Amino acid sequence: MKIFMATLATETNTFSPIPTGREAFSGGRDWFRNDGSRHAATVANIPLIAWRQLGEADGHEVVESICTFAQPAGTTLRQVYEDLRDTLIADLQAAMPVDVVLLFMHGAMVAEGYDDCEGDTLAKVRAVVGPRAKVGIELDLHCHLTELMRRSATAIVTFKEYPHTDIGDRAPELYRLCLDAAAGRTQPVMAYYDCRMISTYRPTLQPMRGYVDRMMAMEGKDGILSVSLGHGFPWADVPDVGAKVVVIADGDEAKAAATAARLGHELWDLRDAVAARLDTIDDAINAALAGGAGPLVVADAADNPGGGAPADSTFILKRLIERGTTGAALGCFWDPQAVQFCAEAGEGARFLLRVGGKCGPVSGDPVDLMVTVRRVVADHSQSGLSGGRSRLGQSVWVSADGIDLVLVSVRAQTFSPDAFTGLGLGLDDKRLVAVKSSQHFQAGFAPVAREIRYVSSPGALQFDYAEIPYTKLATPFWPRVADPFAKA
Repeated sequence: MKIFMATLATETNTFSPIPTGREAFSGGRDWFRNDGSRHAATVANIPLIAWRQLGEADGHEVVESICTFAQPAGTTLRQVYEDLRDTLIADLQAAMPVDVVLLFMHGAMVAEGYDDCEGDTLAKVRAVVGPRAKVGIELDLHCHLTELMRRSATAIVTFKEYPHTDIGDRAPELYRLCLDAAAGRTQPVMAYYDCRMISTYRPTLQPMRGYVDRMMAMEGKDGILSVSLGHGFPWADVPDVGAKVVVIADGDEAKAAATAARLGHELWDLRDAVAARLDTIDDAINAALAGGAGPLVVADAADNPGGGAPADSTFILKRLIERGTTGAALGCFWDPQAVQFCAEAGEGARFLLRVGGKCGPVSGDPVDLMVTVRRVVADHSQSGLSGGRSRLGQSVWVSADGIDLVLVSVRAQTFSPDAFTGLGLGLDDKRLVAVKSSQHFQAGFAPVAREIRYVSSPGALQFDYAEIPYTKLATPFWPRVADPFAKA
């Protein structure tokens, strides 16, 4: 058989002040043309590497198109999305006939004029390959599951873990679903259940951990081929935002629908227990000052660039200064201008530096600090998701009055302690380490943290979900209403 594969992905925060243009896709480490699977692992190509290895081991021909994953930000420019999509479709047309199409997309990509880029791309793929070919898509669990996606795809599989440590695990799952269907061994049928919930869910904690484990235990039994929970991505003003269960059954749509509904009802019953709780900035600082072995790690969740935020907000930094707190490390601030000034001044230089607060109201005000430049690295990186590397570009470590900062020139959320230690900044003696991330930091920082706290502050990611100003979502949802299933 012939397998065609591609990656076209970003996560869109429609409330973010940062537009997603061409350079966001083609100017970084996550851009490959027809050979992404033959490069070292990054987030974008992890599924492609797995699909090529599996396909070639099984004796199939593998054809590859684009591989690109832009850092989450605001709405993608229309022409940029259309050009990338049309390149993928042109490559598919040139490869025809194909038996299986495997795509890695995010599930929450929005472009000007397109609330559902994944559904649009899948529909155009289906129009090329016809009804007999098998079309599978792997999605981030922070996706918007739409009816157009369900109608156009043979199989939809989302990550199950957050942090997304299972990108490479889901790729073989999707491969087997589609190859078995192409060989006539199975007949995948999909059903959704809309949970009418908008929140953040952490499978690292109970009872969400048990829920995910029960989902996975259903797979491969009683005709159920695959179970996924799309958590939804709250910071997108689109009609299909919110949590949905997707179940794939072998030829039995009624069973798929019933299983999805059962799991959806279970999540609804757990809604209060699984909803993420956040502290105030002062709560987190107080906990850090209470003492203990190892640092208190604080998630600056509202300024997570992995959710489209700028990563230059100063709210936590300002409060630490106001309270005279020392023994703190913060990162990674996206501030290319400050990085340039520090690099030109050189290691050991001491001067007044304006940090952060450059991208608009969600970033807060800039903070002026008398800093000492401790380290300058020309091309810094950190451990990323599922074994990949995350580039941070030219980066610096500066210190000021007992506070250490990591400033980077490539916007990326903080995944791993080596974002700090790779610059020589040790964390063992810190009382507080604040990271610009919502959850992906957890896998790397949990082993070194005394405790982890999640903080709510002003920023591009609003965690009062009931107050997010949606204009396109017509369906009632919890927590805006107590019972979104109640009949009017």
